[in-house]
Amino acid sequence: MNIQRWIARRETSWRQLDDLLNRAEKQGLDTLTTAEIKTLASLYRSVSADLARARTQDVGEALIRDLQGLTSRSYSQIYQGSRRQDWQAVVKFYQHGFPAAVRRSWGYIAIATALFVISGFIAWWYAWQDPAFMSLVLGPGFVAEVQESEELWTVSILGQEPVASSAIMVNNIAVCFNAIFGGVAFFLPQVPIITPPGVFTVYILVFNGLMIGSVATLVAQTDLAYDLWAFVFPHGALELPAIFFAGGAGLLLARAILLPGKYRRLDALQVYGRQAAELVYGIVPMLIIAGIIEGFYSPSPLIPNMVKYATGTVIFCVLVSYCLQRSPQTAEATRRGASAVDHALQ
Repeated sequence: MNIQRWIARRETSWRQLDDLLNRAEKQGLDTLTTAEIKTLASLYRSVSADLARARTQDVGEALIRDLQGLTSRSYSQIYQGSRRQDWQAVVKFYQHGFPAAVRRSWGYIAIATALFVISGFIAWWYAWQDPAFMSLVLGPGFVAEVQESEELWTVSILGQEPVASSAIMVNNIAVCFNAIFGGVAFFLPQVPIITPPGVFTVYILVFNGLMIGSVATLVAQTDLAYDLWAFVFPHGALELPAIFFAGGAGLLLARAILLPGKYRRLDALQVYGRQAAELVYGIVPMLIIAGIIEGFYSPSPLIPNMVKYATGTVIFCVLVSYCLQRSPQTAEATRRGASAVDHALQ
């Protein structure tokens, strides 16, 4: 092989690869066009072959080191760079993708919230009118124990915070996933029956609302309301919205099956299922954080109740602000649309 002629023929490709790598390293791989990324991958393969050939020929250590540097840098950008892009995509999703999914699904989330809240008010009213209703929902043993001890059951968390926190996370995640899967169908072995689409989702929302309403009456009658809601506020600011989001996701799936609209049912499941999945990706971190707060912060007797109320309020306000934020591109498009409308009206 004529070494000098080979180097002269291949040097253009090496320089082209070096230029692409410099841009990718300084500005990021995502600044390259699709064609440039394909060229980068192609040049990486050809330079790898050049390095193998150089090692079998007497081309000099300096050229071998240069080719080794090019292949190493190329590998880092193509493989490790793709992993960096994956992480960047995750970050972008939690910055803007999840809030956008919540806004797109607000109608379903509103229905889920309404089912929970209305059920809670119904249970609260009935429990005041008829103590037997409260015992029916919460269990007579639990009601009697709270009335006799006049002490919150949440004190059982103290001393076993890590175990309690883990159990709370698992339970809440299970409840939310049941609400989501209930949008398609759910098997109840006690009956036994397979519920129609959305029925089990509605059941979970209504049942949890009935429980909260009955608990509200119980603690009000035993003068424990102030302490209980101080316990609930910090983690409830995330836990309850997560349940509503899960209910909204379940209703989305039920919509795909029962009311596919212009789509075929299979296509509707793909469209609305993707939207529900985006909600799920945000629900799980919310429940993990809520479980940590409920296990370690909410039951702590060292934290004044007013601080807990303030904490819950701040967390909820931050969550609302987060869900309402828009990506810079969406905000700019909205601004331009509004300007165009104003101009047309003038």
